[in-house]
Amino acid sequence: MPSSAPPPSSSPSTANIINHLSQRSSSSNYSSSLTNKYYALRHGQSLANIAKIISSDPAISTKQHGLSELGKEQVRIAGEAFATDYMESISNNNGDDTNQGVAIFSSDFLRATETATIFASILRKHDIPIYQNNIILETRLRERYFGELNGGPDTRYQEVWNEDVKDANHVKFGVESANSVLERTTRFIVELEDRLSMTSSSSESNEQGGTETDQEGRCNRRPWMVILVAHGDVLQISQTGFLLHEDASRHRSLDHLETATVRELTLHHESVGVKWHAATTS
Repeated sequence: MPSSAPPPSSSPSTANIINHLSQRSSSSNYSSSLTNKYYALRHGQSLANIAKIISSDPAISTKQHGLSELGKEQVRIAGEAFATDYMESISNNNGDDTNQGVAIFSSDFLRATETATIFASILRKHDIPIYQNNIILETRLRERYFGELNGGPDTRYQEVWNEDVKDANHVKFGVESANSVLERTTRFIVELEDRLSMTSSSSESNEQGGTETDQEGRCNRRPWMVILVAHGDVLQISQTGFLLHEDASRHRSLDHLETATVRELTLHHESVGVKWHAATTS
C-alpha cells in the first residue's frame, strides 16, 4: 500500500513565516509580542519507542503505536504538575485567573491523541477551562515524515540529522525536509495567534459583559495557554521558529525534549524555552 504521507518539500516559504514572527517581536521583550502563551508537550513513551522503530506514516501511526502503560503514567504526572502550577498561579493572584484557560492542539497520530486526551482529563478534574472543551486535532503537528526509513530502526534518525546540519532543505531518504516542518508548524502558530485572538471564554464574556476590541478587531482579553501535543522532531524543529533561527538546521543543538515533557516556548533570540515538567522516562 502506498504511503498516505504528503511528498516531502525541499523549498518551503520558511523565511517569510519567520519574518512574520520577527515582526511581532520587540528588542526589549520578545515573549510579550505573542498574544497567547505556548507550550510544547511531547507524547509519552509509545509502543514505537519501546520497539525502537521509526513511526511517521499517517496511514499507520494514526491507528497504531499508541502509548505504553509507562507513557500513560508519564502524561498523568505531567498533567498533574501542570494543573498544580496553574491553580497555584490563581491562588497567588488573589483568586484571579490571568489566563482564559488551556487550548490543546494535538497531532492526530495515536500516541499524541492519547497523550492529549489524558492531559485534558487531568485539567478537567481540576476544573481548568479548556478551549472548546475538547482537544483539537491538527495535521500540521504530525511527526516529520521519514520516507524510506519509516518502520526501520530509530538508530537511523541520526543519519537524517547529520544531513539537516548541512542542508535544512534536504530530502535524502525521501524524508520531509526540516525546513518544511518548520514552515508548517510556524505557519500554524501564526494562524493560531489570529484565531485565538478573536475568541474569548464564555465565563469572561459573561463576567465582563463582552470583550472590547482593538482597531484590528482583536479581543482585548486574557491569553490562552496553548499546549501543542506532538513529536520529538516536530517540536525540536518548531523551537527554532520561536528562537527566530533563519532555518531549522540547528534543531538538534537545542535542549532535547524528553517524552511527556511540557516546555514553555517563547519568541526570543538564541535561548531555548524553559522546561516545566519532565516526567521520569526510565
